[in-house]
Amino acid sequence: MDTSKLGSSDRLLLAALNLISERGYNGVTTMEIAKAAGLSEKTLFRQFGSKQKLLEAAFDRYHYAEEMKKLFNEKLVWKLEADLLLVSRTYHEIMNRNRKIFQISLKDEGQLPGFRERTHKHPHQLLEILTNYFITMSDKGKMIAANPEMQAFSFMMMNYGAFQNDLDSHKNYPSISLEPFIQESIKIFARALRP
Repeated sequence: MDTSKLGSSDRLLLAALNLISERGYNGVTTMEIAKAAGLSEKTLFRQFGSKQKLLEAAFDRYHYAEEMKKLFNEKLVWKLEADLLLVSRTYHEIMNRNRKIFQISLKDEGQLPGFRERTHKHPHQLLEILTNYFITMSDKGKMIAANPEMQAFSFMMMNYGAFQNDLDSHKNYPSISLEPFIQESIKIFARALRP
């Protein structure tokens, strides 16, 4: 990615994500982050105050909740299979684009106070959005009325598991690729929820 056209804040955020995902939170200094961004350490501290606040800002900026809210507000067609395909593909696109965030959260979560809560904020928001979608679809008679929160959670875990397999370079299930998984799992999921 060409970062020369980005503002100083975005350059610092990306440099932090790149370096911390490679070497861990404690393995990187603010001086190294600033240098990788082509900026001074003083600029880093002026804009973010600390390495932890810089990493927190990166997580808030590049996580998926805002993009998913926009998708649900603007792009749904209120057809179960089509909507779920769109949601699943968008989720995987965002997750794969931001895979360094997840590598950091898996590696360094225990070292940063308040980090666990921050990383779980986005999945909780997605659970709420999906639950509301399933309630609306049920109210419209387009899917069975059951436990919408459990349906939303099941959908999320199905996709998160596939992302984890992808994150591990398909080590666990090398013969399963993402797009055929998305298509087949959505077909099964939608068939189970149709009235």
